[in-house]
Amino acid sequence: MDTPSKNSINLSQSRIKGVAQKASFLFGTLLLLHCLYLVSVKVTHLGVIIPAVISIGLIAAPWIVTPFCHWMNGARWRYRLWRIGQFAFAIWLITLLAYFFYLHRSSTQIDDDFQPKVIVILGSSTPNAQPSPTLAERLKLGHKLAQKFPNALLVVSGGVDFRQTISEAKVMADYLAGLGLSSSRILIEDKSTSTYENLMFTARLLRSQGIMQDPPTVLVTSDFHTLRAGWIASKASWRDVKTAGSITPLYLRFNAWTREYFACLSGLVLGEF
Repeated sequence: MDTPSKNSINLSQSRIKGVAQKASFLFGTLLLLHCLYLVSVKVTHLGVIIPAVISIGLIAAPWIVTPFCHWMNGARWRYRLWRIGQFAFAIWLITLLAYFFYLHRSSTQIDDDFQPKVIVILGSSTPNAQPSPTLAERLKLGHKLAQKFPNALLVVSGGVDFRQTISEAKVMADYLAGLGLSSSRILIEDKSTSTYENLMFTARLLRSQGIMQDPPTVLVTSDFHTLRAGWIASKASWRDVKTAGSITPLYLRFNAWTREYFACLSGLVLGEF
């Protein structure tokens, strides 16, 4: 029975290595171009920066792997540090994928036996006084829920963006009116600059309308934000709350999910929930 020669084995390994290097370079280039596109449309956050850094590593890998291995093997502590780094990266990747899976499986359906008195739609960016694609999805979901629960009052919540002159809440109210929702059902909270302020200022606005602190409420936000928004609502003393997450546009979905993963970790570490 013929056995492969050492030369043929080395040739096969060389070909596999060449394919892997080309795949690394191609994937890294595509990932970097995607990140640069997001920056060009003014989407810049940790969920863009980290993939960009990873993409640069993938692009550079074909040229730096061999010298890096020689450097790493030059001292035992370097090799141990590299192994620790690999383990930490694997743990991070597993937890990130688990978070993605949770978001993918999270439901936007509100049970019929839950009858909200209030539907709160959280704001997002409004470039040129228009809802961003992410915010438009929240508003569409809020409008759908308003039709499902015709007795519920809607609150649109969001202050004035950086370099904008019109509040997110005003843009949101106009968009909902354009969808045919009566303005008499909409309350505008236009001072908040964070999710915590969204909820605190909304509670104050509702009290001014004779609605006490903890009415049955649907909190409408993006799918990536539902988990943290629910935690913040609990800290802000909103107890009878269901979250509903709108779909994040595909072109920035995983970047937004990555950013929110770190936001959740940061909030837990800093005791924000």
